[in-house]
Amino acid sequence: MQQDSRGDVYVGMDYHKDNVQVCVLDAAGKVLLNRSLPNDRRTITSAVAATGMPRRAAMEACGGAAHLAQELVDHEQGSVELAHPGYVNRMKQSPDKTDFSDARLLADLTRVGYLPRVWLAPPYLRELRSLVRYRQQQVNYRRSVKLRLLALLREHRLRPGGPIRAWTRLWLRWLHEEGLARLPESCRWILKRHLRALMQSTEEVDAAEERLRKHTHGDPVVERLLGEPCVGEVTAWVLRAEIGRFDRFSRPKALSRFCGLSPWNASSGQRQADAGLIKAGSNLLRATLIELAHRLGRCEPHWIEMNHRLREAGKSGSVAAAAVANRWVRGLWHRMQEIPMMAEDGGELVSPVGA
Repeated sequence: MQQDSRGDVYVGMDYHKDNVQVCVLDAAGKVLLNRSLPNDRRTITSAVAATGMPRRAAMEACGGAAHLAQELVDHEQGSVELAHPGYVNRMKQSPDKTDFSDARLLADLTRVGYLPRVWLAPPYLRELRSLVRYRQQQVNYRRSVKLRLLALLREHRLRPGGPIRAWTRLWLRWLHEEGLARLPESCRWILKRHLRALMQSTEEVDAAEERLRKHTHGDPVVERLLGEPCVGEVTAWVLRAEIGRFDRFSRPKALSRFCGLSPWNASSGQRQADAGLIKAGSNLLRATLIELAHRLGRCEPHWIEMNHRLREAGKSGSVAAAAVANRWVRGLWHRMQEIPMMAEDGGELVSPVGA
């Protein structure tokens, strides 16, 4: 944001798609401005500049907030931080929620240095996240179509004569040559629609993967991840999109917690217990790492031995896989520290993550 000759001020912005509630405090906490403004960077910048020189600014992370923050950083040469909405909500001293009080709280947290920050990813990574999540949406849709198709066949007690696995070429040939003919007319029409949707979703997944290859071409982080045992393209894309920069985490444990792979401590008094994994991070990222752990536990000697040791100690397969994933991610943190970051990751947008 533009600078002014007057004193430092601290800005809190409560984002909405049509307007932004902007609160400005001076160094002593006095409210200089707190009103709703159009969702436009020039209008916001002019209003704030009239009160003084913005020292720091913050807004809650939500849909569209990163784009506005990016505009303010790129065009106004300022510093804008994104706040974790869950932590901010827990810091409120009142059950009431208004845009006026939300913006005031953000400005005050920024002023005293207690803002629970989240990382403002650069445009390259935000675009990569959109591609990765679109591909996953299509994969999920394809899975739901398959389940509905199988349910239709099960409803009419249709199955191939021999031990043929579903979705193989033999199974699909049986479905087209025999299965369709044995269904009632209306159900045959439904099944054809399912097959058409299945084909379309598969094409969308293939198109998304091709786009992802083009988008990540020459990315040194993706290339390094692909060199890890059992890591394929999809795993590398998800890790790159959801984690972004590995050097923004101060230690391996912080990365593991971000991925949702650390045990959740539920101790109290003399009782010491774990309550599963912590409820944090991206579900897609955690699921991808758990799937990777299952592959490692079948293919890599070190992880095979660890998996067997945990199973012999009475741990379930899911607990063993989570432990393997946790240990693997911590090791990955060390291996990724020397990887150069792309130019799109640099600049003022990169800020450390409090972990």
